[in-house]
Amino acid sequence: MKTFYKDPDAILDYQIDWSDWLASSETISTSTWTVASGITEDSDAKTDTTTKIWLSGGTANTKYKITNRIVTNQSRTDDRSFYVYVLEK
Repeated sequence: MKTFYKDPDAILDYQIDWSDWLASSETISTSTWTVASGITEDSDAKTDTTTKIWLSGGTANTKYKITNRIVTNQSRTDDRSFYVYVLEK
């Protein structure tokens, strides 16, 4: 699983590109994020093929698991997860 690094004071966005997984003419209908306790989801967005989340906060020297679940217009569901490691920079 991929790990990203952020400062506790930073507000950063993280994007998942689903286009390689989606079938022809398939699009993302819904996107739901699950964020580990201790880090804050500020907002999220989606396009037909990508999802994005903005995160802030977190405790230094702590790793947080972030999971995105999508449902497509063809009723397929899948999850992608990554870690955000908060580190004083």
